[in-house]
Amino acid sequence: MFRGRFEHTIDSKGRVSIPSRFREVLQSQYGSEDLVLTVYDSCIVAFPWEEWRRWEERLKELPLLRAETKRFFRYFLSGAVDCRIDDHGRLLIPAQMRVQAQLKKEVVLVGMLKGFEIWDKELWQEEMLRCQEMFDKVSETIAEWMGF
Repeated sequence: MFRGRFEHTIDSKGRVSIPSRFREVLQSQYGSEDLVLTVYDSCIVAFPWEEWRRWEERLKELPLLRAETKRFFRYFLSGAVDCRIDDHGRLLIPAQMRVQAQLKKEVVLVGMLKGFEIWDKELWQEEMLRCQEMFDKVSETIAEWMGF
C-alpha cells in the first residue's frame, strides 16, 4: 500500500522523481511501473494500472443517463493518461495536467493506500490546514463507518 509524504521538485521537462518506497510497492504488489494519472480534487491522482482497471469495472455500473455520472466521467475519465516510470525513477507529467493541478516547481507526493497524489506544495499546505481544522469531525465519521 502507498503511504507517507515526500517532497520533490519537477524538472523543466515536467518530470518528477517517484519515491523509492512507491516504486517498491509498484514492483512488489503490481509487478509493473505502469500508472494511470488524472486530475481530481486540486491534485493529480496516480493509480497502478491494475487498480485503475478495478475502478473502471465499478464505474461501468453507474447509470450513464444521469447528469452526475456524465459530468464525473467527462472530468475524471476524459483526462486520464497512461504513464510509465522511466529507468531513472521519474514520471513525466503531461503539460496540460500540470497546468490543471497548478503544479509549480515544488510538489508533495502523498500515499493514498491504492494509489498516490501529486500536489503543488503550496496547495498541499492549504489542504493540510483544512484537514487539521476538520480532523476530529472526520475521525468520528470514519470511526462510525468502520463500526468503532
